[in-house]
Amino acid sequence: MKTYDVAVIGGGAAGTIAAIRAGQFDKKVALVERNESIGKKILITGKGRCNVTNIAPVDTFIEKFGKQGQFFRTAFFKFFNLDIIDFFASKGLELKTERQGRVFPVTDKAESILAVLKQYLAENKVDMIYGARITEIKPRLGSFVLSMEGSDNITAKKIVLATGGASYKATGSTGDGYNIARSLGHAIIPLKPGLVPLTAKELWIKHLQGVALENIRITFEYGDKKKIVSEIGELMFTHFGVSGPLVLDLSGEIVSLLEEDKEIRLFIDLKPGLKFEQLESKFLHKFKVKGNVQLKNLMKDILPQRLIPAFLNVLDLKWEIKTNQVTQEQRRAIIQTLKAFPLTINGSLPLEEAMVTGGGVSTKEINPRTMESKIVPGLYFAGEIIDGAASSGGYNLQQAFSTGYLAGESAANA
Repeated sequence: MKTYDVAVIGGGAAGTIAAIRAGQFDKKVALVERNESIGKKILITGKGRCNVTNIAPVDTFIEKFGKQGQFFRTAFFKFFNLDIIDFFASKGLELKTERQGRVFPVTDKAESILAVLKQYLAENKVDMIYGARITEIKPRLGSFVLSMEGSDNITAKKIVLATGGASYKATGSTGDGYNIARSLGHAIIPLKPGLVPLTAKELWIKHLQGVALENIRITFEYGDKKKIVSEIGELMFTHFGVSGPLVLDLSGEIVSLLEEDKEIRLFIDLKPGLKFEQLESKFLHKFKVKGNVQLKNLMKDILPQRLIPAFLNVLDLKWEIKTNQVTQEQRRAIIQTLKAFPLTINGSLPLEEAMVTGGGVSTKEINPRTMESKIVPGLYFAGEIIDGAASSGGYNLQQAFSTGYLAGESAANA
């Protein structure tokens, strides 16, 4: 049975960089991956371009992770966005910054990120064990025995558990890590989908599948007139509801609220740059100039054509009505609906179809300065397996790199 100083379980962003960092201390390191290659989830992030990190300051990152944010502070200070940029640049891969501070490889290909990680792994003599699924980790005499399907068992002095979440199961994130952590005595915060499309109650939504809205703002209203308001951005209608950056970024909060309320109202401000009075003035002018035009044709200058029937149905207006037949009350209702197009959110897609997993190993049971378990000495955690998920924009991948780097270094130096 082979013995290693550090065994890292999971070949995603967190596990890969943990193995690299441990190897940089001349330790004998094994990286165990259940797939036949590493980085399957890396390849699909950022629509295949890989949004590596964000240039936002540490405080912004901490804010993005909400209640769990402070836990990641040490990891972020240990290895942060500029360190990531240098990490890849040192192997000849330059990164670029795009809107909202998102950072991508200049090649626009996630394969470029993976190629550099593989180069680092080889350079630091990390043993790669592919096609192996961990079935049990058992502490024994100051080290651990790793039982595996698909490979011979190994022993290791230190373990880094970086198996990812339970979303995108096709990439290998099947939730095995949670079972292992639980078997070793750790509490698992209930899992829930994060960065996930939401479902709507309205049946007519299916006719809007594929309609994209840009430069809009959304507001979720719940409870006693409480609100969650987005920034200005993009939304996409699907056959079951809504998706797109604005929806995905707020979906974690909405999924939590749906556990308390069965339905949440969503209002889309289709013209966030204009106040009610400004829109009314524009409409009065249009109605005077095009008084004999059907309303549905007038709306072509204002809305995507496929959205118009649904918009008029919400207002209970006939498609054939002419602008000079629209009453003042109806005109004001049109403008109000432009500022607050209503939908009823009643759920989300399942965890398997979410981009990230909320919940996971409780941060109360992990030392934030080392990522070592407070329950099992010699066991470390990194990446998505840890409770805490952020919005899109490179924040979650940076968390994986930061916690992986810290865990790998801590395990090697322990």
